[in-house]
Amino acid sequence: MPPFALPAGFRFGVATAGFQIEGGYNGPGEPANNWAEWERAGKVEPSGLAIDFWRTYEHHLDRAVAAGCDAFRMSVEWARCEPHPDEIDDNSLARYRAILDACWARGLRPLVTLHHFTHPEWLGVDFWLSPDAPGRFARWVDVAVGALGDRCSEWVTINEINVYAAQTYFNGLFPPGRLLDVSSLVRAFDHLLAAHVLAYDIIHAHQPSATVATNTYSFSAYETDRLLIDLLLARSHGVERDEVSSWLERRRLALVEAEPTHGPIETFWRRVTGRLVPGGAALPRALDAVYASPHERTLDVTQIDFYDPRVDRKFRLPGHRTAGGRNWLPGRLLWDDPPDPAAFRRYCSLNAEPGLSLWVAENGLCNRVRRGRSYPRLDGWDRPRYLHAHLGVLVDAIDAGLDIGGYFHWCLADNYEWGSYEPRFGLYGIDRERGLRWSDSDSMGAPAAATYAEIIAGLKAGDRGVVGRARG
Repeated sequence: MPPFALPAGFRFGVATAGFQIEGGYNGPGEPANNWAEWERAGKVEPSGLAIDFWRTYEHHLDRAVAAGCDAFRMSVEWARCEPHPDEIDDNSLARYRAILDACWARGLRPLVTLHHFTHPEWLGVDFWLSPDAPGRFARWVDVAVGALGDRCSEWVTINEINVYAAQTYFNGLFPPGRLLDVSSLVRAFDHLLAAHVLAYDIIHAHQPSATVATNTYSFSAYETDRLLIDLLLARSHGVERDEVSSWLERRRLALVEAEPTHGPIETFWRRVTGRLVPGGAALPRALDAVYASPHERTLDVTQIDFYDPRVDRKFRLPGHRTAGGRNWLPGRLLWDDPPDPAAFRRYCSLNAEPGLSLWVAENGLCNRVRRGRSYPRLDGWDRPRYLHAHLGVLVDAIDAGLDIGGYFHWCLADNYEWGSYEPRFGLYGIDRERGLRWSDSDSMGAPAAATYAEIIAGLKAGDRGVVGRARG
């Protein structure tokens, strides 16, 4: 095979989120976040101890090293650090400093997220609908970066703005669980994007050379994915404010041409989302922030989270087969998301921006574990095959000249997946029924962590065959 070299500075890591791994939220005497009411009401499975990262983080980081990683994505949880209004918990910030120190001591470069779907309960479940939300978030960012900036210079401001707003106000799956509340969906988009810009400005005031971004979940509908990033990049393309809507429409048409629809459901959904979020005019707070920023461009890299982008595959008839039985919901469950390495390659190209590196901030495969029983995926995929296939096309993209700076697998170990422990994404399996016992294999019994480590070692050594052998 021809010689292969990773781009300079490329890193391999795992992605995590505090609420999903730390444990110790929403119980008596514990910090409470926007999921607390649902946990108390029994609407979701309590997060409880999660996988006990807060107390045993060194073990987790050692496992990341064993999986071949040289980077670690984590979050700093606002609810833990500011459990009451304007009352900063210095002990929690000191703990995060110790975690960051432990990352560096192990050769893991930290990538820190400042909002990963959670905020303090005292702000209310509808916090992001408040006109004060962007400024209030900015004050939290100032505190966090001021306390931790000497240990981290790479930041994700807000995780998956598109998913967070949609799950909260359209799909009803995140608190407060609104269904088809279009006006709130658009308002949340607007405030979240504005908050990112304010956070970007604050971080660069602390750290002029920092790397700051927000990651988006890859969707095939432009208005719920790439539109958000294009709005942040408009000024750097020389677009005047009164030209933004027409420029976004041209960008939408270019995406449609590059990624055609896959049938009537997707065609319908693209039309619907085009009406729900009609260009930049629907996002006035974000536009104000973008054009008031001292920075022409409020992204330092582009980041994507890639699972399955096709919206036509999100809908299924109730009663369809799923791992472990039948699903009576009208949508597909996470462990039925079909792997699509070819689409992964396309979306890397679609999200490449001249002058910016592209980072894959999340990518992973789900399986189901219910009451201690692991169910195989109906399509027969396992995690080693998934890693080979997706890192294989990442190599193809790098060969084609894309500037890709990193890959973060979701996730290190089976964790709390927003209301349930049934979906499992970990390189390492966790046996919750027997006291959070870690396995060297994943929860399907496959050597996922060892496979990831083998691929990483091979690619760092220039052996592209380490993925080529198993990609098909």
